[in-house]
Amino acid sequence: MTARVIIRADGGSRGNPGPAAYGAVLSDAETDEVIAEDGSTIGVASNNVAEYSGLIAGLRMAAELAPGASVEVRMDSKLVVEQMSGNWKIKHPSMKPLAAEAARLAPAGTTYTWVPREQNKHADRLANEALDGIRDGVTVAGESLVEEIEERTPPPSMQTQLRGWSGPSGPPTTIVLVRHGVTPHTRDKRFSGGLASSNPGLSDEGKAQIRAVADWLGPLAERVDAVVASPVRRTLESAEILAAALGQPIEVEHGFAEMEFGVWDGLTFGEVGEKYPAEMKAWLGSTDVAPEGGESFRTVQARVLDGLARLLESHAGETVVVVSHVTPIKTLVAHAVDAPLEAVYRMELSPASVTVLSHYADGRASMRMYNALPPGSGPF
Repeated sequence: MTARVIIRADGGSRGNPGPAAYGAVLSDAETDEVIAEDGSTIGVASNNVAEYSGLIAGLRMAAELAPGASVEVRMDSKLVVEQMSGNWKIKHPSMKPLAAEAARLAPAGTTYTWVPREQNKHADRLANEALDGIRDGVTVAGESLVEEIEERTPPPSMQTQLRGWSGPSGPPTTIVLVRHGVTPHTRDKRFSGGLASSNPGLSDEGKAQIRAVADWLGPLAERVDAVVASPVRRTLESAEILAAALGQPIEVEHGFAEMEFGVWDGLTFGEVGEKYPAEMKAWLGSTDVAPEGGESFRTVQARVLDGLARLLESHAGETVVVVSHVTPIKTLVAHAVDAPLEAVYRMELSPASVTVLSHYADGRASMRMYNALPPGSGPF
């Protein structure tokens, strides 16, 4: 059990007040390994409200994931630190309920430390990523990937949710989904499709991310039966690193390639919004709409599920590492949990993250892990 934790929190508003978000990071005080992080929007608010919201989010993570641990809060907001330390009075009406909620959540003995902004970049980046629409909500670092893979039977809470559950019919096919590492397009927030796209390779940062995943998967090497990759350059480069660590050759499955974005490929979201506003609005509102020369989510779903059927047939009862992309992975998750395809609009998936699905021979499936990052690696 973690004895001491550090919460790093921040928040910001583009307009003050304006669109606002917070970032919060929970880490082990002894090792500085990230336990969990949260980057979420809060609508229109001021900077101070966003900062308090980040503090509250961090305290909630600590209560849930490190119960009983002593807490140190580090923030670059002098206002929040001094008010929560009892040195400054809380005069603004909007601050009082937030401070009260933070005081309620904070365990006895919680300390508050002011740090320079450059020492709080992690939390600041989470807030900005939330404002940019590339993350939303809590991501928990997996403590033991081996346990997730070895646990073959759904927990009792899940069994009660499965109507007519009679136990798995034989060992499941366990799919360890890995999103590729970052490319220049990832960092620039550019549309980057599959084989018909500009097809950028991994950046040095992306390669380092996948090496971290390979180290995390290392203890599973003897349990992994195959490494499967989409045929796209960035996934093949990622798969090469993973396959070398796991001692497996690479199999290629075209069904797991990224969505084709047609004329949008290589453009940023902002550029597409400016050049193709009506098309962008229609695409975001319907899984049946495709960019000119590209694919719709519905089309991608069909080929991804065809690829899944082939994988389940050729690797029944095995553990398979699949290196793929945002859209195919989210599609596979929606299918596994029996959610409508529209659920892909509500999922966030980090580069070089790990998601684990189990598929049983009787057609049932379960999600064992989602969007997990190697412990200690921090966000990518």
